[in-house]
Amino acid sequence: MAMILIVEDEIFIRQSAEYTIGDEGHAILLASDVAEAMSHLSSSQVIDGLFVDLRLGAEAGGGCEVANEAVKRRPDLRVLYTSGRTMTQEMAELFVDGGKFLQKPYSSTQLLAAISDMLL
Repeated sequence: MAMILIVEDEIFIRQSAEYTIGDEGHAILLASDVAEAMSHLSSSQVIDGLFVDLRLGAEAGGGCEVANEAVKRRPDLRVLYTSGRTMTQEMAELFVDGGKFLQKPYSSTQLLAAISDMLL
């Protein structure tokens, strides 16, 4: 199974994603903001996938910042973005190559399908 870094500032959404993905057998790292995410990405820990909210607190572009830096440090990292906002072409242009998107709210089934698709 894979190691997934979940970066989400809303505690209940973060916990729900943690339980859903973890129950599938994946290992989980958690971050509630850009700084925590960067700390994980600076470690020697293997990380296979990044599940990141586009808006982290007041940081409208925080998720893109995390993903861009993550892929610089770990070029093989797979990225799944999420947001409560509707996906636009302008948003998609900020995504790393191969980045996927999952619209909030999502069901556990949708999340697991998106994680599987991300890891392909």
